[in-house]
Amino acid sequence: MDLKIANRLFEYRKNAGLSQDQLADKIGVSRQAVSKWERGEASPDTENLIALSEIYEVSLDELVKGKNPVIKDEKPKKHQIDIEETDISFDNFGFSVKKGNKEQRVNFGWKGGVHVNLPGTSVHIDKNGVSVEENGHIFHKKKKKKRSKHKQKNFFNQFPYPFLTVLVYLIFGFLNICGGWAYGWLVFLTIPLYYTLITAICNRDASAFAYPVFIVLVYLAFGFFMDLWHPMWILFLTIPLYYFLCEFIKKIADKQFKCSKLNTVILI
Repeated sequence: MDLKIANRLFEYRKNAGLSQDQLADKIGVSRQAVSKWERGEASPDTENLIALSEIYEVSLDELVKGKNPVIKDEKPKKHQIDIEETDISFDNFGFSVKKGNKEQRVNFGWKGGVHVNLPGTSVHIDKNGVSVEENGHIFHKKKKKKRSKHKQKNFFNQFPYPFLTVLVYLIFGFLNICGGWAYGWLVFLTIPLYYTLITAICNRDASAFAYPVFIVLVYLAFGFFMDLWHPMWILFLTIPLYYFLCEFIKKIADKQFKCSKLNTVILI
């Protein structure tokens, strides 16, 4: 089946607020059949097309040929004008937002830091610290000396990461990003990943990382967004392998530490 028709069936189902299971129950087919239609692997027959057009309240001509597509919650014209006047462009070094004659530029990179250029103000954050230039005045704050691992761990633990996940979830929901409210809750699974990753890095112990939670997150993401529940269940078999490798590496590290300590004693 034509991928345009498949995408159209997917969009109509989303606009109707139906899941694949709910739509399958209404028509009297399996969920796998609905999934194949929306992936373009199979085509619904005439009877199913008629049922789909009745559920979506569109004609067969609109459903198949895409004429007069249904647009829900159309925004007022004044908001559309504002969007058209705003130009957002991306490249390898950052992005820029231009509205009218005003342009705002953000550059970022792993080594180059973050540089924000606004009308009359610029902010630069890099390895040397934070520098702010406003109306010709430059304010520079040098980077502090490297803190101990214990202080770094406390700093990251005190960071309000759960609050950040709530904010991200609200953004996903209101802007309908990454499945909106339906799938955006997956971001909350990153909370234990964040804190256990800090512990694993500071203690140099990979087994402290919540690897099973990470596997659950990856599995749900593949399932919800790509419908790959099978064979992605194989990921769960890597959990015992991960902890086996962690224990194996830890034993090697302990053995090397004991050997180096013994050599030091002999030299003394």
